[in-house]
Order: sequence, then structure tokens, then C-alpha cells
Amino acid sequence: MSISDEHWMQIALNEASKAFDAGEIPVGAIVVKDNKILSKAHNQSLKLNDPTAHAEILALRMASKKTNNYRLDKAILYVTLEPCIMCLGALYNARIYKIIYGAKNTRLNKNDSNKHIIISHHINAKGGILENECSEILKKFFRDKREFEANK
Repeated sequence: MSISDEHWMQIALNEASKAFDAGEIPVGAIVVKDNKILSKAHNQSLKLNDPTAHAEILALRMASKKTNNYRLDKAILYVTLEPCIMCLGALYNARIYKIIYGAKNTRLNKNDSNKHIIISHHINAKGGILENECSEILKKFFRDKREFEANK
């Protein structure tokens, strides 16, 4: 029995909420293979003082450790925000089969450059899963951040 993309994305959204609560940009990701979660992660760049500590990278690292293999053939990454260029490179190197994302990354995707990379490297991608919920947590984070900065 196949579990719905919405179900998995909700778990990624739970991870994004953890990032939100920690003051990190609220992005969450999970790696799923054979209807089982291999890993869950959320952005931790501030906490770890690491510009590469994006949810996708951390989820890949954990899944690779769990499987004892950096190649995650037939695995699917669910992420609340369309991956950036750095994360797409890592996803490609990990041999991720499919990327399912929620919100579109309008900041880094002005010319659909991310889509071009995904297509040219034969990674299946599908966006818009729980898009409103994924977008809303990001909007709230940045709205709160702007209000905080304005009231300093």
C-alpha cells in the first residue's frame, strides 16, 4: 500500500515547525524508501554554525548513515521548500530517485534554474504538495523576523 505524498509532507512540515521554534528558517525534510522513513531533519545552520546544515543535507547524511551507503537509490526526498542549488547537487550525488516539495523557492528560482538542473540530471520532481501550509510557515517566520527587527 502506498502512502500519500500529503502524509509524508505533513511529517516534513512537523520538522519545519521544529526549525521555526528554534529560530531557524523553517524548512523540514524526510527521506523515504519503501514506505519507511530513513531520516527526518530540519534546518540547523544557526545552531551548528554551518551554512550547509540545510534540512535536505542533514536528512541525506542521516539516511546515508542508516543505510551505510551514500547512494540512496529509489529513495524519495520530501521537503517543504524547493531545494536550493547546493542541496540539488547533494541530492543528485546521493542518487535520490524523486524530490517532492511543498513551496516554490521563488528567491532562488527566478529563471527556473533549479528545475533545469533537476531535469538535466534525471531526478523526478513534483511540487505543490501542501503548498499553502509550507508557504505559510515561511511567511510567518519572515513576517515575525521583520517585526522583531523593526521593534529593536
